[in-house]
Amino acid sequence: MEVLNNELEKVILQSVLEELAKKGLLPTQSKGHVMSAAMMHTSLNSDNSSEEMVTFPSLDEMQIANPFNADAVRAMKKSTPARIGIGRAGARPKTISWLRFLADHAVAQDAVFLDVSDEFLKQNKLMSVQSAVTTKDEFLTRPDLGRRLSAEAVITISEQCEKNIQVQILVVDGLSSSAIEANIPDLLPALMQGLKSAGIKVGAPFFVKYGRVWVQDHVAALVNSEVIVSLIGERPGLGTAESLSAYMIYRPNEKTVEADRTVISNIHKGGIPPAEAGAHLAEVVQQILAAKASGVKFNQQK
Repeated sequence: MEVLNNELEKVILQSVLEELAKKGLLPTQSKGHVMSAAMMHTSLNSDNSSEEMVTFPSLDEMQIANPFNADAVRAMKKSTPARIGIGRAGARPKTISWLRFLADHAVAQDAVFLDVSDEFLKQNKLMSVQSAVTTKDEFLTRPDLGRRLSAEAVITISEQCEKNIQVQILVVDGLSSSAIEANIPDLLPALMQGLKSAGIKVGAPFFVKYGRVWVQDHVAALVNSEVIVSLIGERPGLGTAESLSAYMIYRPNEKTVEADRTVISNIHKGGIPPAEAGAHLAEVVQQILAAKASGVKFNQQK
């Protein structure tokens, strides 16, 4: 049990350190690699210098002893990131499978609770405003507040954003800061280039902290844009914490419902690559502008 607890401690520490490193909060080695959990663990506990970093077998690796049809199991494992073919120890999962689960769960939690860094916003030239939410806890417990802007945000957008445009793009943290930082650097330039190449007038994209999908309706009312595009972090899972969705809507109003929104989801390196997604979104926005509709009404015109 003591060995298991030590392994568990190292796994969780490693996953947390990796997330902190992504935020630029940890030092790196000379070759740009993040400090390993073992190195940090040793530096914090100098009396235990023999610690080694925990490593996991690849998800593609066969972990079932003497499978009846090994080729079928391998084919299934290649077709999905789901935890299949991981074997068992009696009625329980193997130790390594349980540790991987806990580590992935820790990464998913970090994606929800960590904020998009100010440095990231500066590098991507994104002005930042905030929803009516004031804290992370309130964001998670009061979705309604994340659907509208704060009083300060209303003033900022009214004073600084271009009005009467065709398209306004929002970057919204949603439920995954990791998704924003992993995808926006490639997705946003591709989307902007595609729209501008088509002669579409686009307002300067900006960031909404603690935002939910419906905050786009409030923004649309302020800038009077035809189409609002929200690039928002999806709820993280154990397969990935970096998945992004794009919600697009044509002239939302007080009668807008979910069926009025067009959604492209699963944008990440293991799904729709972000650069490819940006180019595709530009095409969809052009179609929405031409149809003067989004969501179900847009699909019915195809």
